[in-house]
Order: sequence, then C-alpha cells, then structure tokens
Amino acid sequence: MRVLAWVSIGMTTVMVAGALTAYTVYRDAFGNINEKSVKEDIINPRPPETGALNVLLVGSDTRAGDGNAQYGQELARTADAGGKRTDTIILMHISPDRDKARLISFPRDSMVDIPRCKNEATKQEMAPRRDMINSAYNSGGIACTISTIETLTGIRVNHFVEVDFSGFKNIVDALGGIEICLKSGVNDKSSKLVLPPGKSLLNGEKALGYVRLRKYGDGSDIQRIKRQQIFLSKVVAKATSSELLTDVGRLRDFIAAAAGSVTMDPELANDTEQLIQIATSAKEMTAGGVKFTTVPWGPDPADANRVVWKQPDANELFTSIKTDTEVTTPEPSASASTSAKPKVTVKPEQVKVQVLNGTKTFGKAREVADELAKQGFNVVGLGNYTAAGGASLAKSEIHYGKTAATAPDHADTLAGSVLPKPQPAAGKVPATNAQQYTAATATAPATTGAATKDASVIQLVVGEDFDSVKVTKLPDSVDEQTITASEQQNVCT
Repeated sequence: MRVLAWVSIGMTTVMVAGALTAYTVYRDAFGNINEKSVKEDIINPRPPETGALNVLLVGSDTRAGDGNAQYGQELARTADAGGKRTDTIILMHISPDRDKARLISFPRDSMVDIPRCKNEATKQEMAPRRDMINSAYNSGGIACTISTIETLTGIRVNHFVEVDFSGFKNIVDALGGIEICLKSGVNDKSSKLVLPPGKSLLNGEKALGYVRLRKYGDGSDIQRIKRQQIFLSKVVAKATSSELLTDVGRLRDFIAAAAGSVTMDPELANDTEQLIQIATSAKEMTAGGVKFTTVPWGPDPADANRVVWKQPDANELFTSIKTDTEVTTPEPSASASTSAKPKVTVKPEQVKVQVLNGTKTFGKAREVADELAKQGFNVVGLGNYTAAGGASLAKSEIHYGKTAATAPDHADTLAGSVLPKPQPAAGKVPATNAQQYTAATATAPATTGAATKDASVIQLVVGEDFDSVKVTKLPDSVDEQTITASEQQNVCT
C-alpha cells in the first residue's frame, strides 16, 4: 500500500540528525527529492492557513516508471501505465506546537462530492460529480485530490508527498525490513505473498504484498486500512530509532533511498528548515503523540460495496483539525515578578455561558450553544442581542460581570474556545428573548437552568465573523476508529 508516504516523516526525522551532526554527509541526498508543482492546477477556493502543518500523503499505484510495470498487465507498460489510482489517502496534521500529530485515513471506497478539477493530462476543466474519492486522483492527479480534501473538510493542505511501488520497497529495504505479526497465515496469489502465522520480518517486496493484501480477514478496505496503520506505526518507530540515527552509513543510505523515492511540492522539498521542523516534531512524537484515525463511516445506502462518512461525527473530526490553531505561550520563569496575579486554569464545565445571537441568522444562538455544550461548557441560556442602529454585530464579543472575582478567568476559557477569538470585556450587555437552554443532543450535558442574571454567567454574543467552536472532545465513533502509534509494536493483525 502506498500510504508509506508516511515514511516522509521518518525521512525528515533523519534529516534533522544530518543537520545537527554531519549535514555535509547527507546534503547531496536532499537534492534527490522529486518535485512537482500543482498550485496552478487547483482551481477551487482554498481554506485559510491556520499555523498547523497539514501534509497530504498519497501512494500512486501507477505502473509507469522503473520497477512498477511488473505489478500490472500489458496495459501497465503503456506511456501512462493505463491510468493511476491511490487506494489510500492520508492527511497528516501536525499541531502548531509541533508536539502531536493525527493521520486521517480516507477509505478509498468513500462516495463523496468531487469538485470541479482540471484533467491532469489535458488541463481541461471537469464538472463536479459524485464518485469514489480515489477517482479524483485517477483523472485529476494530486491537484484534484488536494482540492477534493480541502472542499470536503475545510482543512488547508499545505504540502503533499507521493510514493509509488518502487519507492515504497526502497524505503522499507533501507530500514532493514519491518516486522509484522499475523493471527493466521497468508498464501495469496494476487499479492504474491506467502507468510506463516506469527511474526515475520518483511523486506520491501514482501511488505508491498502485505500492504496490498485484500484476501485476508473479512477482506474489507476498512480492515486493510487498520493493518496499514499498524504497519506505518512500526515504520515510524524504526525510522526514528537510535539504532538508525546513530549509524552514519545506514542513515546516509536511508536518506538517499527515501529522498529518491518520494515526490513533493517544491515549497516543501526546497525548505530545509521546514523539513527539519517536521523531523524534530516527528522524533518527539513517536513516544505517543502520533494517532491514526479512519474517518467515521457507514455503509452507503445506495451501494453496500461503498461507504459514506458518518455525520456529524466526521465534520467534528475535521473541525478539531481546523481549530487546532493555538501555539502554547511559555510559562513565566520563576524569576518573573511575584506580584503578578497567578493564572487560574478553568475547565469548560466550570464556565456558565449565555449565548446571544447578534446576527440576523435565525437560530444562530442555539447552533453555537449546542457546539459549546458538546465541548463541555455549561450553557445556561439563549437570547438575542441588538447592536446600535439595529445592525448585525460584525465581530463576536464576550462579556462578564464586573462584580464576579473569577469571571475574567472564566471568560478567558470561553474565549479560547471560540474562533476568531474575542477579547473579553467587563460589563454585560442587555439580552432580548432570553430563555433557558436545554441540550439538544444526548452527548451534551443537560443544564440546571441557572439564572442568566447570575454574575458568574459569561455572555457570548455571536457576530457575523463567528467561524466555529474549537473541538477538543471528539465523538466516540472517532475514538473507536483511532489507534496510537506507540501502542502497536506487539499487535497481531
């Protein structure tokens, strides 16, 4: 499976070793990275930058190129190798602090709305359509795949990495193979793979057969994705191990193999500082900060062989990525003035909130209140707010009572969960049509109907600029589809 584009993390991890120890030994290998510019082929509006780093990782099953034709029929030896697909698409999200990562797998059988795209070969515009997500790559290449992911998720894709069959094998071999564990043996002619039950050390050729394996377990794409995620977890662990990083010869060979086996956008391939930044974070995250998640899904009512994304769970996952924008502010040093007021940490459930609609959009207060309640805030009331002159409020505001000593700290917690972030201000505003809030969903905590005139209640006045509430509590369906990389070393599939 071509998702071993994830090894780009391993590649950049060892780059940091080169930069910090003997950069000149590895410098020539950096120039082996293949480059492809696709910005001009993305023709749909793009989401804004957030400060996080989102890299689209795809594996091309094209049979064109050295060493790839053997995996297809006669058509594979034609100029365009009979087309190409990507059976697995992964969006790697690294937080703004570069201290944690989540890799989201999009099942290839997902039926989605593909936006208008340029045909990769003819550059002619193709109309939007409903189709399997991997068909975007088949016709529009990486540019159409990027545009499809951005349109469906609202997440900005900053960079991309592609790997083909030969590249995959080269990287695994350069790592000295990857050990896997099977619950039952495999004898599959389609993937040309024969393995016994238990542990096996796979070289590049066998690893390629393993990650492409279909006739195993229940044969589903979803189960195959889970095996691939576990495999990639082991790749991450080996690529960032001290055994590799301290062996100059192996390190050089691995960098050369990895760099020559991937294709990136020029902005990433030529930005050594960015690569080192990814490398540094990847090295730190292997202890437990890397999570693999499959988009929550269910069977497609129109076709049992296809899947559709479970909503609103999938969108809440995407929102958690979009709203991961905060860079942690360093704590004041011990030598800082002791006269400063100590920072109080207030949890969402401690914050009572009244949500007021300052816009002309009907139902906006309840919509935002439901989002806050899902994230644990104690929403106690709803209402409206009319700005001067009856105009719609341009920017969201947060207000707190002047007499409540802890109100500023509670207001700060609320402000930290609203995008764009409002600046809290002392003094409340008058509400119209005020009413008690009752949770609309079973997952949101019920409120006790605390009086909204209570001085401890914080007001959120929703303005036209309101984008979203930060998602930090994900639905159970997301957690059920998530594994942690560091916990997969002894897992048998």
